[in-house]
Amino acid sequence: MFSRLEQLPPDPLLGLMELYRNDTNPNKIDLGVGVYKNERGDTPILAAVKQAEKNIFDEEATKAYIGPPGAASFNLAMQQLLFGKGHAALSENRVRTVQAPGGCGALRVAAEFIKRCDGNSNIWVSDPTWANHVPLLGGAGIKLKSYPYYDYQKHEVKFDAMLETLNQASNNDLVLLHGCCHNPSGADLTNEQWQQVTLLAEQKGFVPFIDLAYQGYGEGLSEDVYSIRLMSERLPEVIIASSCSKNFGLYRERVGSLSVIAANRKEADASLSHLTNVIRGIYSMPPSHGAAIVSTILEDDELTRLWHQELKEMRNRLNGMRALLVDKLSSAGASRDFSFIVNQKGMFSFLGLSGEQVTALQKNHSVYMASSSRINIAGINHNNVNYLTRAIISVL
Repeated sequence: MFSRLEQLPPDPLLGLMELYRNDTNPNKIDLGVGVYKNERGDTPILAAVKQAEKNIFDEEATKAYIGPPGAASFNLAMQQLLFGKGHAALSENRVRTVQAPGGCGALRVAAEFIKRCDGNSNIWVSDPTWANHVPLLGGAGIKLKSYPYYDYQKHEVKFDAMLETLNQASNNDLVLLHGCCHNPSGADLTNEQWQQVTLLAEQKGFVPFIDLAYQGYGEGLSEDVYSIRLMSERLPEVIIASSCSKNFGLYRERVGSLSVIAANRKEADASLSHLTNVIRGIYSMPPSHGAAIVSTILEDDELTRLWHQELKEMRNRLNGMRALLVDKLSSAGASRDFSFIVNQKGMFSFLGLSGEQVTALQKNHSVYMASSSRINIAGINHNNVNYLTRAIISVL
């Protein structure tokens, strides 16, 4: 049986990780892999997480299963983080949330749930989008369509073209939207643009499917969920896949949630029954530890304040590195304007380099990034920014 299989090519970003690890250049820079790094180039464990883990270790009394929906305390904490305590969708009892193994798990459970709701639905994804959206959603057997999003020449959202294309979406189609910190472009919709998309959803009847992987990395915890709170109040149905990997630094713990907002309580309960049934058939039930960390932090005022401060420091560092890189490139006489990088949000931006230039950066300077010239801003620090600037200037 196995002899029929042919070797698959490695994942491009995972392959980039391997090349970086094997590079002996002491000045090498990794701008590819999408994890947060501090000024020393480390991906640290947050102090709030360390303290929460200590509390769990001291107080946990069982390793029993937590059930397909996950921990109720985590699900409630995530609802309050996403919607705030007084949101209409919560007071109307229209929200149902399940724990998932990371944002990836939430996306796949959502895809299987959508297929049960309407096997003929399409999911519209932005061009570009996170590469793993396609296998996670399309692998469930749902047809994917594309809408224009990013203008590579102007380095901004192609909003008019986006609206024009989404006007073709049918009733019960889903539109995958990045809640904040668009991956891979870093170009986000404004609040006014979110309002226009919401109005179009009202008119066309499509369901917003929001992927929220970076809450708190853009402008702030509340500011980054403007879209979610607006759409969940105005629209009868919304789906939200949320990840705790970045904002809690829990990458390897695989912590996420999936929330379904239904038109009424009856439909919300029915949705939950199908979500738990889908989960039971895929991985039975999620792991406990990462979700316990999140709920421990969010249920403790002191740990919450500490986490807010650490998250703010990460956000400010990213914004600071954006401004520093732009300033360095401008001061060095770059032949093009990179100021758009300052206006973007989160961990990623496109430099706007060609494939040949990206290859030259890797071959001649040991600067590693995706072939599209998408860079992880967190890979920049005060020790490598001058070297990076010279390398970029050399290939322009």
